[in-house]
Amino acid sequence: MKVLAGDIGGTKTLLQVVEYRAGVPVFGEVVRFSSRDFDRFEALLDSFLARQPKHVLQGIDAACFAVAGPVDSQNQTARVTNLPWTLESQSLARQLGDTVAVRLVNDFYAVGLGVSALNPTDLVSLQSGVRRPDAPALVVGAGTGLGVAQVLRLDSGLEVLPSEGGHLAFSPRSEEETALQAQLRDRFGRVSWERLVSGTGLVNIYRYFWQRNTPGNPDCPPLLSGAEDPGAAIAAAARAGRDPNASQAVALFVRLYGTVAGELALVTLPFGGVYLAGGIAPKLVDELRQGPFLAAFHDKGRMQPLTAAMPVDIVMDTEVGLKGAALAALR
Repeated sequence: MKVLAGDIGGTKTLLQVVEYRAGVPVFGEVVRFSSRDFDRFEALLDSFLARQPKHVLQGIDAACFAVAGPVDSQNQTARVTNLPWTLESQSLARQLGDTVAVRLVNDFYAVGLGVSALNPTDLVSLQSGVRRPDAPALVVGAGTGLGVAQVLRLDSGLEVLPSEGGHLAFSPRSEEETALQAQLRDRFGRVSWERLVSGTGLVNIYRYFWQRNTPGNPDCPPLLSGAEDPGAAIAAAARAGRDPNASQAVALFVRLYGTVAGELALVTLPFGGVYLAGGIAPKLVDELRQGPFLAAFHDKGRMQPLTAAMPVDIVMDTEVGLKGAALAALR
């Protein structure tokens, strides 16, 4: 069986053809696109199809696209949260050929499936905890947005429950966080966790410290001016110790990441593991290994013994969602 897998995000889109031979996947080239270079996904897909050799596309049986946004599983439509893209499986099936079965899933549904196929070398442990193979797992991932999914291990197999948990309302826990929330509320109205624990969230936090510590300066900090990846620029400046605002921003970001992961863990009791996926965690391994992340993850009052016993790992494979989409195409 041959499938086309896609991981569609607000920043980048990955596409890959995977052929299963006797149940063993043979992975084709991963083709990367900048999502914002296209006004709709169909144009991006056309570009992908045009550059593939005929033998690669020949015989595709199914396609699954994991979408960073809400998916109507019944009507098989999806909307990308951070792009003006709407996808319809029927339209994509016509584009690929009427014999291709097309499925749309939430991106963290795919990540949840993909995590189950990871090797131990794809993970960095933050806390070993006491892992229970039959218990639920939690996937939390900061990237362009903040994705959340629960993975259930049932007798019938894995069941992934996607969500839009990243859009839960942010709840400040200090005077500093309250001031940050007030600034973001002036800009956005409602302040969700995604406004803070994501790539754009790190930028929002940095802007807060910049404006607080350097009054009267331009709205756009020099560090961000012209930066292709503002979040990466902030992290690099923090590591180099050349920008106190960046250092403060990364420290608060890591603490907030631990807070929201711990809050979600209390809801799901993931003794099967907490997995930090998304594009940011692999770039902040050293920072996440330091005390503030786990201190915030544990800081749950009387429930601290629960969170202290949960396994917590960083997912280093940034293509885990693509692998999960390929698995979802088989379902």
